[in-house]
Amino acid sequence: MLMMGFLFSARECSEIKYLIRKELEEVLFDLGDYRTDEIVRKTMEERYHMLFRMYARFVSPKELAKYIRNKKYK
Repeated sequence: MLMMGFLFSARECSEIKYLIRKELEEVLFDLGDYRTDEIVRKTMEERYHMLFRMYARFVSPKELAKYIRNKKYK
């Protein structure tokens, strides 16, 4: 495992939050389509988890709660 550190300005952090949020929204929308093949769905799930963990580093728990998946619909 490789760990890297970065220093971002406030404006850069804002941009990163925006980009990750939009990507999360897109993945969640695509996961809502049950016509998607199981292999593709698994890959999208992995991407969702990675993006969610990244987003958690930038936002408050309240903001993060908006992107928690409801397990009922899995």
